[in-house]
Amino acid sequence: MSLIDTPEGRLDLMRRTRSVAIVGVSANPGRPSHTVARYLVDHTDWTVWFVNPTVDRVLGRTVYPSLADLPEVPDMVDVFRRTEHLRGVVDEAIAVGASSVWFQLGLIDEHAATTAVTAGLDVVQDRCLEIEHARLVRD
Repeated sequence: MSLIDTPEGRLDLMRRTRSVAIVGVSANPGRPSHTVARYLVDHTDWTVWFVNPTVDRVLGRTVYPSLADLPEVPDMVDVFRRTEHLRGVVDEAIAVGASSVWFQLGLIDEHAATTAVTAGLDVVQDRCLEIEHARLVRD
């Protein structure tokens, strides 16, 4: 697969996506991960899974402690973790068989991205999934 760095590539990835796991989702409505979670639940037809080992419920939904605990393999893993955690999340995404990883705004790790691409995943770095979906899909 590839490192996706064009609007056309991101649009194609979103069109192929049927499910997404938000890693690092927060129960705090003021946090970006919570806002994006609400947007994806409200504005996509994707199955949206929440992952955070320190939270039980968000938006009335179960939050799972890890990607391995999800009831099914997500197509995309949307990451809201600090940069130093990206490699671990990528390793988890590879282990469960996800198709892509999306690193939110401000998150760039070339090593993690290369690891994901080498394993066959598509990768988006330093982009907000909500912003890109609203701009490219909903327009």
